Amino acid sequence: MINVGIMLFSNDLRIEDNATLLHACSQVDKLICLYCDDSFHPSISLRTPESPSQLRQNFLYQSLESLDKSLAVYQQHLVVRKQPQTDALAEIITQHNVTHVFSSRNAGWYENYQWSLLRSRYPMIHFEQQDSHTLFRQSQLPFELHNLPESFSKFRRQIEKKLCINPPEGKPSKMPAALPIPRSEKLNLSIQSDSTALFRGGEDAGKRHLDKYFASELPSTYKKTRNGLDGMDYSTKFSPWLSNGSLSVNSVMAALNHYEGKKGANDSTYWIFFELLWREYFQWYAHHHKSRLYGFGGINNRQPKTSFYPQRFQKWCHGTTPFPLVNALMNQLRATGYMSNRGRQLVASCFVHELNLDWRYGARFFEKHLIDYDLASNWGNWQYLAGVGADPRGHRKFDLSKQAEIYDSEGKFTQAWDGFGKGDHLDSTDAADWPV
Repeated sequence: MINVGIMLFSNDLRIEDNATLLHACSQVDKLICLYCDDSFHPSISLRTPESPSQLRQNFLYQSLESLDKSLAVYQQHLVVRKQPQTDALAEIITQHNVTHVFSSRNAGWYENYQWSLLRSRYPMIHFEQQDSHTLFRQSQLPFELHNLPESFSKFRRQIEKKLCINPPEGKPSKMPAALPIPRSEKLNLSIQSDSTALFRGGEDAGKRHLDKYFASELPSTYKKTRNGLDGMDYSTKFSPWLSNGSLSVNSVMAALNHYEGKKGANDSTYWIFFELLWREYFQWYAHHHKSRLYGFGGINNRQPKTSFYPQRFQKWCHGTTPFPLVNALMNQLRATGYMSNRGRQLVASCFVHELNLDWRYGARFFEKHLIDYDLASNWGNWQYLAGVGADPRGHRKFDLSKQAEIYDSEGKFTQAWDGFGKGDHLDSTDAADWPV
């Protein structure tokens, strides 16, 4: 009997250090490499269908092009379908007598629902997932997932010095033969080049950035510069490639360890590791809390005293609030698809505490525009800032005037991103509830 497998790429758009791909190659005789571009899926019941921004879509398609080229070295190719996984797999399973389906474990409720649905529909097919989007495998965690610590600090204390981080695995030595799927089933991934884009998608681009960063002295000053607002050197900028798995988090850790061995460890290099642990916590947070990640009341169903004001929301989106620094940051996001971590904290605090808006709308706007959108990090951090998540202190409200004085004292960033002069007063009469 010939075993025919589907390698379902999702959050692991790479060849190197891809445990799922390595396992798939060892299990089947023929392999179909598949990606489903399901941009319109309703991952929360209240979500309105809205496609990602052009910048985010370009970065994804660049990543898929890069993956397709890497597969070609193995006489393989990437099949891309613009449809939900359930629909795409139903067609391919029927047409090609599939016996195995492999996928990286995903933190999304909707993605896991589709996976469960497929397993129930095809009990005769072997379905298998691997952990490839996290530092640790679930089996390594020193607690059951339902006992995930309720705060990051408790999580860090349990794992920081107790768990061994897995070294990155290499590339497959060879791959099973591809099936003769007609070229018409492939999506034309050619996109117009954008010379103004900050980042280019794909495994090769991610590896070049990783090598360049750790060949510099920047890691040794990271903690001092990480709260910058503009430019490429103040932070690591690994997040775009980590978000869709063009880079593995284990490869980042290996590069960090190599740097510390060569140049020495300090508070700054530790802080890079600290923030990788922060990312790690929210991955397992999403796995644990499932659909509660999207709930208005958060993981403990604490209803915030916020509503939805359409005019206020539009002012926040378009950078016309009474807060110049917030305006500049939102203009930067729409123009580049990126915003600093400090900036994200400030605009989220403004959204929740100054504009009194339902935090989920802010999370959805970020989902649309951020090139480095990661489901777990985005929704987990928005819950944290809104006071309905893992923050033991509750609401995190930033004094925007003080923050502007600290991080943009001369107003250069705000001026550069056109944050002055567009502010308008807030209308308090346009409230509209969003049912929970």
